[in-house]
Amino acid sequence: MKTTDKKGTKSKTQAKAHALFAIDALKKLYPEAVCALESGGDPWKLLVMARLSAQCTDARVNIVCKDLFAALPTAAAMAEAPIEKIEDLIRSCGLYRTKAKSIKEASAILVSDYGGTVPDTMEELLALPGVGRKIANLLLGDIFNKGGIVADTHCIRICGRLGFYPELQKDPKKTEMIMTPLIPKEEQSDFCHRIVQFGRDVCTARSPKCDGCPLGEICLHKQRKDL
Repeated sequence: MKTTDKKGTKSKTQAKAHALFAIDALKKLYPEAVCALESGGDPWKLLVMARLSAQCTDARVNIVCKDLFAALPTAAAMAEAPIEKIEDLIRSCGLYRTKAKSIKEASAILVSDYGGTVPDTMEELLALPGVGRKIANLLLGDIFNKGGIVADTHCIRICGRLGFYPELQKDPKKTEMIMTPLIPKEEQSDFCHRIVQFGRDVCTARSPKCDGCPLGEICLHKQRKDL
């Protein structure tokens, strides 16, 4: 079956059909779509945890944040805390000075401008220190049910391997812009959570388990390997 256009990626019609196939296959593989960051549904805590997760594992962030949120349970408490205290609490997450500064500053803005609540628009979220499109989309999808493609390393790698764009493309914003119209808005948040799990279990960065992969029949990476 011909699955690519002359550029080596899927045609628009194929891309839409294959995106729906991927959604269904991942639902069957992971019936429960769960965010790996254990924020308890608290928007501010998810924002802080997402910021801490940069170049750090979600598992480490979950551990660190138990003590962090016990000591500083609200945006107001974080904003008022000495920067040294925040640094000490998050030290094992890496880049702790930069992260402490941004979560303290973002918390202060939330308190002063939003009464301690997290805004629900991309523009307002991106104006917060340390918040990029990945964190903003995570919040928009998980908290506000507005959808959003979280173009993390798993999403970028897997969608490229599947052939929704050239596999060597590693640009998060391009991935987001390409995948957003392919994944229905109501499916975007869960799709991204499932693809993270899939990336850890099956489509790993090194030595992906292509044999028996539930997405194998739509995957250009696998098809090229099989030639």
